[in-house]
Amino acid sequence: SEVLAAEAASCLNRAMAALRDIWEEIGIPEEQRLERTDVVKKHIKSLLDMMVAEEESLKERLLKSIALCRKELDTLCKELQLGPFETEEESTILQMEKNLRTRVEVLQKQKRDRKQELKALQEQDRDLCDILCTALFSIDTGSVPSLEDLDLYRRHVASLNALKEQRREEFVSNKRQIILLMEELDHTPDTSFERDVVCEDEEAFCLSKDNIVALQNLLQQLEARRALNEAVCTELRARIVALWERLQIPDEERESSA
Repeated sequence: SEVLAAEAASCLNRAMAALRDIWEEIGIPEEQRLERTDVVKKHIKSLLDMMVAEEESLKERLLKSIALCRKELDTLCKELQLGPFETEEESTILQMEKNLRTRVEVLQKQKRDRKQELKALQEQDRDLCDILCTALFSIDTGSVPSLEDLDLYRRHVASLNALKEQRREEFVSNKRQIILLMEELDHTPDTSFERDVVCEDEEAFCLSKDNIVALQNLLQQLEARRALNEAVCTELRARIVALWERLQIPDEERESSA
């Protein structure tokens, strides 16, 4: 700073000497030279005062920005459930403002990312709950979710997806058997549930627990009917064989009848 001050003084002295030479050449009287010198001094003082004022204004803006950043950081740390941000005590105003502003931007991004993930998880949760007829995951949507909350939510959605796949496989397997049994029994679907089961749009079937139980019951009923029919057929065949024996029907005729 001393070197800069000396250079500035040297520049000023050279400029004043140049002005005096010019005034001498022109022939400006001494009184007017003093007036002009006073004008130069005032102009330089005004310029320096303006520069100081601008730098003071910059300092005030930086201090105001630091205060605002501290306030916003406190709010963000509470929302994100983080510990308070510690600044370096020996850092300059400029460095402190930069550090605080950078930290605010980082936490704002974390807040946006968490809320965006929460929104995506809620959309998946709603879709899965519609398919599985289950209750939505309980979470406070009015605040920023914690990392633990998001982790729990992710695992919950993953478990619902696994349950959906399990029930979908069970539905497809049981549906295939039900359709075969209905064809074998010459049974036409006569209830809305049976029609829902055999319809071509498998994605439209609600995979609720009650529906899966009802599906299993339907399959058991059809299997029971087939077993009953098979028992009746066995009995009728036995009676036919007994009648053949009593009537002494030849083997050739029995085979053609069979």
